[in-house]
Formats: sequence, C-alpha cells, structure tokens
Amino acid sequence: MSAVLEKHDLLKPGALEWYWIVPDLGGAVGKTRLQLRKSLDDEQVIRRIEALRPVGFPEAEFSGFLIAGPGMWLDELGSQHIEPRLVELTVSSEPFGLSADVSVFHDIWGPFDFHGAPHPEVHRQNAPRLAAALIELEELLGVAAEPGESTYFGRAVGFGVMEPEAVDGRGPDLTDQL
Repeated sequence: MSAVLEKHDLLKPGALEWYWIVPDLGGAVGKTRLQLRKSLDDEQVIRRIEALRPVGFPEAEFSGFLIAGPGMWLDELGSQHIEPRLVELTVSSEPFGLSADVSVFHDIWGPFDFHGAPHPEVHRQNAPRLAAALIELEELLGVAAEPGESTYFGRAVGFGVMEPEAVDGRGPDLTDQL
C-alpha cells in the first residue's frame, strides 16, 4: 500500500510509529517511532521492530503501524512542493481483521484553500493524483473503500474530498482551527 502512495508521490515512507499494547493490562504500555533508512519490506526493518519491544513487557504486541513521511503537491503553476505528512497510512491488525486508513492533510485536495479562497488549478493538479492512488489501492486490496468520519476540514466522498458549499464564490474559512 505504501508503494502505491509513493508511486503517486503522495507519501515517501520516512518513519513508522506504533503503540505496544498488553491486552491483559488493558492498553498501551509504550509508543515507538522508527526512522526508516531501508524499504518497509526489508528484513532488517522487521527484525528492528521486534528488537524494539519494551524490555519490561515481553508479551507486548503491536496492533498497527502509522507510516509517515513527506509527500509532494503541485501549485497552480505545476511547481512541486514537499510537505511533511501530506498523506499518512495506518495499517491495523485488530481481532476482526486487517484494516487500513489513508488520511490526507492539506487544503490542496479541494477547490478552496483553508481561508475559503478558490484555488481551482491547485485542486486540478492534486485531486486526480489522490483519486488515482485510492482507486489503485481499492484494486490492490480487492475491497471498496469506506469513507472515514467527517472532520472540521472536510469529508471523504468517493475518491476525494467533498466540495463544500460556496457562498459568493468562496468556501468556508477554516483557519480558526489551524
């Protein structure tokens, strides 16, 4: 999954983050962040994860990973910009099965910036890249994606972000929550 996001320049894996949990203790006993110097599928990365298990909790398990790193977005002229945590991927192994969550952070996915100003060219340069990656992830996994919960900043619909209602050609000003 991270290879698909990387292919579309949305996420270059730079770090893994996860919580160690001990079910008998009722929750997390620690959090680990591992800077990636090798590919996620490298055997050394897998061994390093196991070696980072908390010494005081040899029965600790991880239930999922957050894959973080920079992504690239395009401005209205097509110039590239690197943004830390543009997109994040979380993969979880819960008792009911595996799940994955793709989270986006930025105003480039919609037709308005966070101030409510229209930026159709920025949207046109970036939203199709996100949609293509999400379609490819659906094909890879063989299941339809389910939109996550709405946030103050937007709501997932289809393979993108729902367009907010415009008033006098402007979207909502969301900067009070930035």
